[in-house]
Amino acid sequence: MYPQRHRPREKIMEVLIHRPNLWFTADYHFGHYNILTLGRSRPFAHIDEMNEAIIDRHNALVKPGDLVYNLGDFALKITQSEAINLRRRLAGNIYLITGNHDSIAKSMPGSWVWMRELERIHPKIEGIPPITLCHYAMRVWHGSHKGTWQLYGHSHGMLPELKGMLAFDVGVDCWDFSPVSIEQVARKMKAKMPEWEAYKESLKNTGRAE
Repeated sequence: MYPQRHRPREKIMEVLIHRPNLWFTADYHFGHYNILTLGRSRPFAHIDEMNEAIIDRHNALVKPGDLVYNLGDFALKITQSEAINLRRRLAGNIYLITGNHDSIAKSMPGSWVWMRELERIHPKIEGIPPITLCHYAMRVWHGSHKGTWQLYGHSHGMLPELKGMLAFDVGVDCWDFSPVSIEQVARKMKAKMPEWEAYKESLKNTGRAE
């Protein structure tokens, strides 16, 4: 292995080319027949069509070695064996933030890099602050008044986004049944910044700006 300062240019380019992409998603609901008609209905004729569409769209974007944060509700109403087979067909190293329908996912050892209810990640990408990940939308989180972000699922696009909050739903119902890239997240958060700045300014009058 070459020390960083002595690596040939080809080696440096290889590292840059193979840097893993970062993705966020939620609410696959593999096997859950009722999700086709509950709340914000899904445009699939049957559950197998939905499962295959989600897998195809996931793999069209996510490549082997990419990092995927799945924010819960992976599968229900199917067997553990069926759920494991579906997971094996999904590209990427998947980190699971558990949701309220993840009893099967919790019983799938070796399927996830790790499995947690709440996590705060530091992407170490220029311009990207820490991100709090939870299955559920939060009103406040660590550093929310200082410009950190929050991503969630659970609500299937039916929960209005709060003005002034740097948070939104990354569930598949909101994103054409596809994962969301860190670049897409950054663009959406940038569009939300004016409202957040106005909200932050309003806090100065309450003494809660810090």
